[in-house]
Amino acid sequence: MPSNPELVNHLLTRRSVTLPFLKDPGPDPAQLETLLKIATRVPDHGKLAAWKLIIFEGENRAMAGQKLAEIVKRREPDATEERLAEERNRFLPAPLTIGVVSTAAIHPKIPEIEQTLSAANVCFNLLHGAHGLGFAGHWVTRWFAFDSEAAQLLGADEGQIFAGFVHIGTPEIVPGDRDRPDLGSVVHRWQG
Repeated sequence: MPSNPELVNHLLTRRSVTLPFLKDPGPDPAQLETLLKIATRVPDHGKLAAWKLIIFEGENRAMAGQKLAEIVKRREPDATEERLAEERNRFLPAPLTIGVVSTAAIHPKIPEIEQTLSAANVCFNLLHGAHGLGFAGHWVTRWFAFDSEAAQLLGADEGQIFAGFVHIGTPEIVPGDRDRPDLGSVVHRWQG
């Protein structure tokens, strides 16, 4: 395979941009189709596709947040308006959020962890795809990824969890690089 300096540069420069700084426009339908193709090109032992993608866009972003706020209000009757507003805005202002559900299940040959990691790779490829298309993304989980009632409300089936929610939009800021781990402290050579 030939060297691909553009891809190497992409991998060395991709940065997350947090949700508050992701604005319109988001991907158009053709870009979204490309993004979804990129997202699903992941290691997938057994070709199980042990994940599904749920798209939140348009008015459905605010509706999802409202439903999360209703869960919080029911569980926390003393929740402040500020707390409820936080939930109502969970999918805003980014023009697009893609939830990635891990559908990992017991399999005779493929461990569940491999299936779950495949779903995590879908999340990461969404970030790479967004960057490659000129957008930016932010991968989060939050409480509702693991809460069975909230997860089902957002599209997971019973017993499934979200590997993450990837918010995508046009970055309002240019993020600087952040400190990365010192390779000497995280890379070890096995010596028997």
